[in-house]
Amino acid sequence: MVRPEFFVNTLKEYSIDFYAGVPDSLLKNICAYITDNLPTEQNIIAANEGGAMGIAAGYHLATGKVPVVYMQNSGEGNIINPLASLTDKEVYNIPVLLVIGWRGRPGVKDEPQHVKQGKVTTGLLNTMGINYAILPKDEEGAAKQIKIAADFMKATNECYALVIEKDTFEDYKLQNVEKNDLSMSREEAIQKVAASIEDNACIVSTTGMISRELFETRTAWNQGHERDFLTVGSMGHASQIALGIALQKSERKVYCFDGDGASIMHMGNMAITASMNCKNYVHVVFNNGAHDSVGGQPTVGLKVDLCAVAKAVGYKATYSVETPETLTETLESIKNVDGPILLQVCVKKGNRKDLGRPTTTPIQNKEALMAFLNA
Repeated sequence: MVRPEFFVNTLKEYSIDFYAGVPDSLLKNICAYITDNLPTEQNIIAANEGGAMGIAAGYHLATGKVPVVYMQNSGEGNIINPLASLTDKEVYNIPVLLVIGWRGRPGVKDEPQHVKQGKVTTGLLNTMGINYAILPKDEEGAAKQIKIAADFMKATNECYALVIEKDTFEDYKLQNVEKNDLSMSREEAIQKVAASIEDNACIVSTTGMISRELFETRTAWNQGHERDFLTVGSMGHASQIALGIALQKSERKVYCFDGDGASIMHMGNMAITASMNCKNYVHVVFNNGAHDSVGGQPTVGLKVDLCAVAKAVGYKATYSVETPETLTETLESIKNVDGPILLQVCVKKGNRKDLGRPTTTPIQNKEALMAFLNA
C-alpha cells in the first residue's frame, strides 16, 4: 500500500503541492493527511468538482504550477464542462493532476449508485482525451507513475488523471478535526422530523448518511419506505427532485432532507426553489459542518448563514434550531406556515457504527414512491 505521506511528498518533489476538490471515501486517507499537514490555503474543499477545476485553473494562471483536483468518480460529470471548455489544449491548455477515486469498479462489489459510474470512469477520460493511469498500490510503482504524470504535464500543459482503486492508500486518521459543541445527533433529528410529517406527505432525502438513517428509522418503526425517495447518488440535486414533486402534487407537503455539503454543492438550486413559491415545500438542512460519509472532512456549513441565504433568494420563512426541544416546537409551528420554508437543524458530527444501508433497490424505492404519490 501507499502511505499518504509518501504520495504527497512525491508530488511535492515535482512542485505539485496545491489541492482543491471534494472528499471521497477512497481518498479519505489522502484528504486527511493533506488537511493535517498543509496550510488551509493549499487545500480548498470546493463546493463541487467543477468549482475545484476553476480554483485550480486560477492557481495555475497565478503561479505557473500544476494543481491537484481530487474527487470521487461521481464528480467526473461536474468537471466535463471545465475540462472541455477551460483546461483543454484547444482552449487554454492548463495542466491539472486529477486524482479520482474509482467507486464501482467492474468486478468490485459496491452500492447501486456507483455501478454505472464505475463502468464509465475510464471511458469518460478517454472521451475527454485525458491521459490517465491506475495508481499502483506499491510505493515504487506509484513513484514511477507520478513521474510519468509530472513529465507529461510539464511537456504538454495537458491534464493527467491518476485513478485510485480501493485499498491503495494506507490508513491515516484525521487529527485536525473541527469539533462543534452541538449535542443533538443527526439520526435523532431525522427521527423527530419524520415522526412529525403529515400522513400524505413525502420526503426526498439526500445522498449519504441522511438516506441511510431515514431508511433505518422506518425499519425500526416497522413502517414501509414508500413515502421516502432515497437519493442515493446525484449529490446536491435532492432539493430539485423534491421541487419537481412539489410542483405536481400541490395537495401534499414535500420535505427535502438535505445535508450541508449537498446544499452548498449546488446552492443556486435554492434560488430556483424559492422562485416557484411552492406553499407545500419544506427544505430541512441537517447541518454538521462536515462531509460525514466520506471521512468527516469539513464544509463551510456552520460558518455561513444558510437562513440568510434562503431569505435573500426568497424563501417565505426560515428557522434554525440546535436542540431537540426547539426542533419539536418549530415542527409544530411550521405546520400552519406557507412555504417554501427552510429549516436548518444544527447537529453534531458522526453516526453510529452499525448503521446499515437500504435493503431495497433504487427501482423498488422509485416504484413504491410513485404508487404512494398517485394513490
